[in-house]
Amino acid sequence: MAGGVLEREIMKALDRFLQNWRIDRVRPYLRPGGRVLDIGCADGALFRRQPDLGAYIGMDPALAQPLDAPPCRLIRGVFPDDLPSHEPFDAITMLAVLEHIPPEQYGRLAGACSAHLKPGGYLLITVPSAVVDRILDVLHWARLIDGMALEEHHGFAADRTPTIFASTELELVKRTRFQLGLNNLFVFRRRLT
Repeated sequence: MAGGVLEREIMKALDRFLQNWRIDRVRPYLRPGGRVLDIGCADGALFRRQPDLGAYIGMDPALAQPLDAPPCRLIRGVFPDDLPSHEPFDAITMLAVLEHIPPEQYGRLAGACSAHLKPGGYLLITVPSAVVDRILDVLHWARLIDGMALEEHHGFAADRTPTIFASTELELVKRTRFQLGLNNLFVFRRRLT
């Protein structure tokens, strides 16, 4: 039993390390005093890593503990349905989220992201490469991970991301790989009108 607890603690530390790596990739696009929406916020780690944001709203349907402590607000809910305000954001983040969203919801998600961004604002997305699903399956089979919502992964191909968010209002300004090529960063900017 102790081995199982130790394995879970190691994976929690590894999960946190990888999460911080994703956060560090988007931080250059988050300005101090900016208004940020973090879709799939988990426990609000992005805000803890960058507490100088002017306003931070984190949304996650699996959020364990909602929080309303300005400038940080964590909401258990789904974007855009449960977003409490229509005030636009300087940045919207989706870190390791897109691969969990059913394909039939992509169009609505992309439109809502565009609608809730200020002109010049950034949509920042990280999405794992498709091979990660196979790696996670092996780790799950070996009982080295749990609670990763693997049933939601659907073999998402990262190359689809630009097509999903292609619109007259959003333009892809950067795409890069990181985490040994296993993860992808997509940076979209809402065009200035």
